[in-house]
Amino acid sequence: MITTTTPMEGAILKLPCLRTVSRNPKFTNRSSVSLLWRSRPLHVSASAASSPPLVEDPKLGPGSLGHITRSDFPILHQEINGSKLVYLDNAATSQKPTAVIKALQNYYEAYNSNVHRGIHYLSAKATDEYESARQKVANFINAGKAREIIFTRNATEAINLVAYSWGLSNLKPGDEIVTTIAEHHSAIVPWQIVAQKTGAVLKFVNLTEDEVPDVVQLRDSLSRRTKLLVMHHVSNVLASVLPMDEVISWAHDVGAKVLVDACQSVPHMVVDVKNLDADFLVGSSHKMCGPTGVGFLYGKSEILSGMPPFLGGGEMIADVYLDHSTYAEPPSRFEAGTPAIGEAIGLGAAIDYLCEIGMQQVHDYEMELSSYLYDRLSSVSDVRIYGPAPSRTVKRAPLCSFNVKDVHPTDIATFLDQQHGVAIRSGHHCAQPLHRYLGISASARASLHFYNTKDDVDRFVDALKDTINFFTSFK
Repeated sequence: MITTTTPMEGAILKLPCLRTVSRNPKFTNRSSVSLLWRSRPLHVSASAASSPPLVEDPKLGPGSLGHITRSDFPILHQEINGSKLVYLDNAATSQKPTAVIKALQNYYEAYNSNVHRGIHYLSAKATDEYESARQKVANFINAGKAREIIFTRNATEAINLVAYSWGLSNLKPGDEIVTTIAEHHSAIVPWQIVAQKTGAVLKFVNLTEDEVPDVVQLRDSLSRRTKLLVMHHVSNVLASVLPMDEVISWAHDVGAKVLVDACQSVPHMVVDVKNLDADFLVGSSHKMCGPTGVGFLYGKSEILSGMPPFLGGGEMIADVYLDHSTYAEPPSRFEAGTPAIGEAIGLGAAIDYLCEIGMQQVHDYEMELSSYLYDRLSSVSDVRIYGPAPSRTVKRAPLCSFNVKDVHPTDIATFLDQQHGVAIRSGHHCAQPLHRYLGISASARASLHFYNTKDDVDRFVDALKDTINFFTSFK
């Protein structure tokens, strides 16, 4: 059954040479290998593809990717509440390697200046590095042109940019926006607002019995009335991975545009916008080892060129007169005011770091560690894990959202932190409609990145067992 929300119901409700970081001697040369996800080949983008194993045996023991890269992340080497930190909140934000921290420091110490309009050395240097970061993002997701990348504050702002610029200009009463009940709030609320303003209708696709967004129902719901499909690539709660190449093809068959929320996929796997044929795709720096305060929107150049400005001010204009203004071409049209220069440069450094490893290697290691997490967590009594069970054909993303019978997830997260130094997330993870659908108000979530290790998982599960024993002792 598809849930439909009417507008009234919604109311209630110059390219510089690229700079790379110094090559880490821990990393060996790597060759390209094909990526399998849900037993389907994904095409590898040019910048992210170099990838043979970092070690002869890319498993989970000493010498694994997690052990090799851990020393690059200073924050991980500390004690929290008397225990060694185990950081498993990566779906909320990732940690930052030394290379990124130094890139930010170098910007502020050596060439801090505003970009684009200065002719002095510092401004030219800052501009080169800022635009270099844009090119790095484009290369990383295999966009055809750097001007198809727009820097925003975060992925939420990127979605709102599309909603207010493209949405308000193109949607009319009766048009349909299709999405799923498993979306992050940032992919729901902007479209509720746009639907209220335009008379468009929001349609929500539900889950299958396996707790995966129902792509068959989604396909059947598409029609010539569908003007936009908004979907996550990887769920931040269910750990499910959607076949976006097929889904995008179905939407294009009926003339609809597609916006992909790639916040949970770009940091963990190869994402290629050309092969996906996505119209829009958003990502967030802080989830991919970059700084907070910057994200990006990819948009096909022919679509961006036809969109009006999102914000007005400096940088986004061609000429300003007292009675009207004319606007710059993208991406400047959508980057009003002084941007987050240092943060964008830091994002570029993060991409350099990830490319030194190779996204294929990141993906392969995380799949091994993800399976280990699921197996260990599912063996704990009274634990309910949400999302699909892993199999030969279904690969889960590196996270587990779960609940423990008769123990509130916030109590679990608090005890893990205060008694064991284990950092996980509790709450609704900005996915209240999904939690209501699952019949719960909140869940606990442990989420991995490539710098995590098997030991992190073991310490988490052992600490969770102690946590459960503590709370059940009062019954």
